[in-house]
Amino acid sequence: MILAVDIGNTNLVIGCIEGERICFEERLSTNISKTELEYVVDFITILNLHQVEKESITGCIVASVVPPLNTVVKSAMEKLLHISPIFVGPGVKTGLNIAIDNPASVGADLIVNAVAGLKEYGAPLVMIDMGTATTITVLDEKKNYIGGIILPGLKVSLEALVNRTSQLPRISLEAPRKVIARNTVDSMKSGMVIGQAAELDGLIDRIWEELGMQTPVVATGGLAGCIVPHCRKEILLDNEMTMKGLGYIYRKNVEE
Repeated sequence: MILAVDIGNTNLVIGCIEGERICFEERLSTNISKTELEYVVDFITILNLHQVEKESITGCIVASVVPPLNTVVKSAMEKLLHISPIFVGPGVKTGLNIAIDNPASVGADLIVNAVAGLKEYGAPLVMIDMGTATTITVLDEKKNYIGGIILPGLKVSLEALVNRTSQLPRISLEAPRKVIARNTVDSMKSGMVIGQAAELDGLIDRIWEELGMQTPVVATGGLAGCIVPHCRKEILLDNEMTMKGLGYIYRKNVEE
């Protein structure tokens, strides 16, 4: 069994993988102020919650887009499990051909999702990851990572709207009954939820036009479940993409 961690700007996702099976996946708030010991306690709590003995863990892998936490999380894993984790990055085999201007600039999370998308759904493929930012990644018919799109995430957009206005309230992220809303809260929900769904539909159309073909589309990330049901395009929802990708990369680097 391996312990897999995805360190994002908003959430730190922790899961255990046995073979190709995702045993569990949990989310913590990303906190760069936490110490090594505090992360040890977090890991112990999650493992105990799912009745996983630390002795059963034989390996660790981490994907991170928060460099200040890398050393802290690495030290926490080594203290708890006496195992040094693999960090997705330069020198780690992924099997992915990144055909963009600066391959080294691609975030570890995007690489992990692309590896999972290629293994699970093949190519060509459009992948959407909805977290702090909403990212769209494109694999062409030759299985090349050819680029993508980055736009503000749903919560980032909402925070900006609320913080830069005097009278707009904080709202929950759920769709209103009608697009043409009749009160302020529903107007905001329409703009946030239906607006981002329409944005994704429009971007998918433009991607397909540029590729000259229609492709499958897969979405993942903590906020995908709020938006995908309101898109008019057919989008598969797979919330285990990151864990699957981490599992594939670990096996490629260790078991092979």
